[in-house]
Amino acid sequence: MPFSIPKEEFMEPGNTACHGCGATMSMRFVLKALGKDTVVSVPASCWAVIPGAMPNRTLDVPMVYTPFAATGASISGLREALDEQGKEDYNVVGFAGDGGTSDIGLQSLSGAMERGHNVFYIMYDNEGYMNTGVQRSGSTPYGAATTTTPVGKYRHFKRQNKKMIADLMMAQKVPYVATATVAYPEDLVRKIQNARKIQGPKFFQILSPCPTGWYFSPEKTVEISRLAVQTHMFPLFEYINGTFKLNKPSKPLGVRAYLEQQNRFTHLTDEEIEEIQSHTDERWAELLKLEKDQLTA
Repeated sequence: MPFSIPKEEFMEPGNTACHGCGATMSMRFVLKALGKDTVVSVPASCWAVIPGAMPNRTLDVPMVYTPFAATGASISGLREALDEQGKEDYNVVGFAGDGGTSDIGLQSLSGAMERGHNVFYIMYDNEGYMNTGVQRSGSTPYGAATTTTPVGKYRHFKRQNKKMIADLMMAQKVPYVATATVAYPEDLVRKIQNARKIQGPKFFQILSPCPTGWYFSPEKTVEISRLAVQTHMFPLFEYINGTFKLNKPSKPLGVRAYLEQQNRFTHLTDEEIEEIQSHTDERWAELLKLEKDQLTA
């Protein structure tokens, strides 16, 4: 029987997101998978303004706004409070950007995961501090131009490789860890539904392309999201209680097909693109080895 995405919507029209916002698509699919018995905690981020000004809001589920660094602490408290009320079946979701997760919120995220709270932490990964002006984050990939890593005559683009928080969560032995992206909504929804069966903390890193900060035309959000997977720039995988499974594109492409679609990378030389290709190939080989080693163990 073919997999189908739930039809019910928990996001109303009228949000204030930019056209083509991948973070908005991510929230829509996450809520479709989780349903109405869900509470969402959002820190300072794009999603702190997307729902609209008080008293209006876009979502049909309760929302809690929290300080930038406190998403992990917020969902820990929400979980404990709901359990005390006998509402163990409610889903508690932290929905934070990459800045509030990979940088500012990493400590509270790690604490919530270590304590074993039965929560979802969703990192919508638009690879920068987009709400405050497209500054670089730890999740910004190597080579990207941002307002704090402008190219200029000295070529001061981002010189560090992307920090993959999903890898840190696997190293911490979080029971369920997955990556996903909006170009493959069935994969995203299926993984959320798989995670619901797991008792304990669940972590998702969802690539959410940002037309405003990546400098591409808004109608290309899904196309660029798909290219990220096909070029192995953003591998999709699932880790369940120590078992790792990697999604493998049927027709992989070179990284140039992804990079050339975004003006944040137009300054890169052929040699720099080859450097990105080499790093991408190395990471892909490491993930293949991780999957193979557990099958032969």
